[in-house]
Amino acid sequence: MGIVEILLVLGLFAGIASIQSRLSGMDKRLVRIERRLALVADRLGVEQSDEERAQRERIQALLREGKQVAAIKAYREMTGADLKEAKDAVDRMAGL
Repeated sequence: MGIVEILLVLGLFAGIASIQSRLSGMDKRLVRIERRLALVADRLGVEQSDEERAQRERIQALLREGKQVAAIKAYREMTGADLKEAKDAVDRMAGL
């Protein structure tokens, strides 16, 4: 493998890393936007879908059972939030 091929492979890896970083940033922004949209919908009195309501009830049930880690995991699955955002949200739900 020549120097040109090595440089092309390194450039490809750098490009992939850049794309992954951008996607991660977009995911975090999307989670924040969805959270804000949910707050606006709550204030406007917009009803949640049955699925959203069931997911929130599941998280609250896990909290009542003292299963905070499971509640955080369920919140992450529901929203796509990262670990810190999910923990903060679940803590708010638990009134901590």
